[in-house]
Amino acid sequence: MQKQIPNILSVLRIIFSFILLFLKPFGGLFYAVYIFCGLSDMLDGYIARKTKSVSRFGSVLDSIGDMVFCAVMLYIFIPVITAYTFIIIWVIGIAVLRIISIATGYFKYRKITFLHTYLNKLTGFIIFCVPLLYKVIDINILFIIPCSIASISAIEELIIIVKLKEPDRDIKGFFS
Repeated sequence: MQKQIPNILSVLRIIFSFILLFLKPFGGLFYAVYIFCGLSDMLDGYIARKTKSVSRFGSVLDSIGDMVFCAVMLYIFIPVITAYTFIIIWVIGIAVLRIISIATGYFKYRKITFLHTYLNKLTGFIIFCVPLLYKVIDINILFIIPCSIASISAIEELIIIVKLKEPDRDIKGFFS
């Protein structure tokens, strides 16, 4: 049972991400569920490594959980950022790069390949902080940092997928 905890956390993150859609955005319960989702993302991989239960399935499940969580948060944030067209265009550009990476990895390796690079992890953490800070930092400034890092990590991921002969989901970065 202990070895299933990481996968259970990933599944719970997916379920709780969808629950966020039914909560009042940026209210107390919303933030409690949001923080649970973020903590489950940080803990699943850590627990998997500590219990020696790292698996390809768990890695893919974690990546699916990340994608669902990000998609739900984008859906929640779109009404907040609609006045800022450049941010929406930037986010769409990042999403297109990510889709190109997924498609490239799929056609090259015949499997969906999500990379767990340091830049992707940093991007996830910074994006996680956005809803926690959006009421205290101007939204123009708040989105510049995560969009910049997300752009760099998306480009890095695409370059890695193009350059690698075999997929390495746990590669740390382009120069590692």
